[in-house]
Amino acid sequence: MANDSQDGAWRPRTRMVHGGTVRSQFGETSEALFLTSGYVYDAPEEAEARFKGEAPGFLYSRFGNPTVSMFEDRMAALDGAEAAWATATGMAAVNAALMCQLKSGDRVVAARALFGSCRYILDEILPRFGVEVVLVDGTDLDQWATALANGAACVLIETPSNPGLEILDMRAIAELAHAAEAQFIVDNVFATPVLQRPLEFGADIVVYSATKHIDGHGRVLGGAVLGTRAFCEGTLKPYLRNTGPSLSPFNAWVLLKGIETLDLRVRAQSAAAATLADFLADLPGIARVLYPGRADHPQFDLAAAQMEASGSLISFDVAGGKDSAFRALKRLRLIAISNNLGDAKSLITHPATTTHQRLGQLERAHLGIGDGMVRLSVGLEDPEDLREDLAQAFA
Repeated sequence: MANDSQDGAWRPRTRMVHGGTVRSQFGETSEALFLTSGYVYDAPEEAEARFKGEAPGFLYSRFGNPTVSMFEDRMAALDGAEAAWATATGMAAVNAALMCQLKSGDRVVAARALFGSCRYILDEILPRFGVEVVLVDGTDLDQWATALANGAACVLIETPSNPGLEILDMRAIAELAHAAEAQFIVDNVFATPVLQRPLEFGADIVVYSATKHIDGHGRVLGGAVLGTRAFCEGTLKPYLRNTGPSLSPFNAWVLLKGIETLDLRVRAQSAAAATLADFLADLPGIARVLYPGRADHPQFDLAAAQMEASGSLISFDVAGGKDSAFRALKRLRLIAISNNLGDAKSLITHPATTTHQRLGQLERAHLGIGDGMVRLSVGLEDPEDLREDLAQAFA
């Protein structure tokens, strides 16, 4: 198979179309889909050499697959990472990034504002294996400094956060993490590599749920972990190969097709979200709007410094709490109720009763997730149609 990639010389949008492409002897234009579990060797000596790492080639699709490898190479090219490994889901990526390097007695310091399943790993799973977890308010650098004064193995954040859209100072947290000899992990799912590249701000490892914007059409699940070649090959690879959260070749092929239009979609969705955030802020019945691109966002300046645009997600509080929010959601005609995000179709959810319901009311209140909060993922529809739908539902 021939590798036609010149990733280092191409600009980001070109890498999204061509990065990591490897063509077979048939010279196909679209990436080839290799639906195979195993591979054939010409002789037992060749199999032995591959298993020893002395000869190139694939062994088993749990270990590696040509289509999946193209997806990994393209993801690494987008973020400027040395290497990447694909996973079956975004949560498999978060779990692998942590578990591949932690042991009993280690400490993890993390921002409190994380996706609900990420909090489950921190709150429930890691402590079972003797890992100490310390949660801090992500925007408070003094809390980070105090928590990291005693060292840590890993630091985990997401920025913007889900669903409150907090913006965390990656450069400052990276300095504190590295002083504590911790690996700094950033979940970049909301911003995507189009709008934000955490490695440029000091992150060591970046994780994605490719299910979201990278697919962008609600079709398949997938995830990715990116970092240095030493980390990906020496620490992450053995964990993934032997625990099995592998991405299917078909899903990898769908994700490759999604990446081709990622830049166009994300920038269009971000522009529409900025317009709709301003509209919602003036709409009667809306008590508060959270959007990083608005001057009233608590971390507006930081968002402008870290992100090229403010993203496709808006969170806002409906006056009257849960009952008013539910009534409005049921009146929507165009925007669909779904806990997914990053889709070409606009989706809306009520975090307190879906993605973050297990945290409990006190912890949700601490994170600013009130009973009236809803999270809107803006799609590719005409913004005027979305505006009209929101107006008739929430006014």
